[in-house]
Amino acid sequence: MLLGLALALASLLPAAGARRSQDLHCGACRALVDELEWEIAQVDPRKTIQMGSFRINPDGSQSVVEVPYARSEAHLTELLERVCEKMKEYGEKLDPATQRKSYVRVISRDGTKMDLSGVKFDGDIINSLKFACESIAEEYEDELIEFLSHEADNVKDRLCSKRTDLCDHALHIPHDEL
Repeated sequence: MLLGLALALASLLPAAGARRSQDLHCGACRALVDELEWEIAQVDPRKTIQMGSFRINPDGSQSVVEVPYARSEAHLTELLERVCEKMKEYGEKLDPATQRKSYVRVISRDGTKMDLSGVKFDGDIINSLKFACESIAEEYEDELIEFLSHEADNVKDRLCSKRTDLCDHALHIPHDEL
């Protein structure tokens, strides 16, 4: 009987570990997109970057195009290199009804006091979230740049659920919007 109970408990552990891992990766993806969208919004919309081509005009000059800096590949690549440092501003919150973990900011961007009841934050949580963020940023760099290079609705859900399958419990997005 004791052996049966031990086997039953052991069979539950991988499922619980997998859900914790998925909660972490889903939360990291959603936090990553939040941070990137916030950073993009902070850039002056009038700021542009010159994008040259290898074409030479008939007069001998090189073709140059001005594009908005905020959503340029250069800016997005720069953001992806440092955005995961922001994970130190997040904590873990457990939903008592579903037992699912989510990750929320514990430091406000504007200095307002935040309700941190039920939020846990420590070095292990921060390190796990940062590592998951870095893994996602590296593995899905092209997708992140593709989605963020132009304004779109529901980027978090479209990217973290549909394109990468990191989240299983986000809003349903019709396939034709991907």
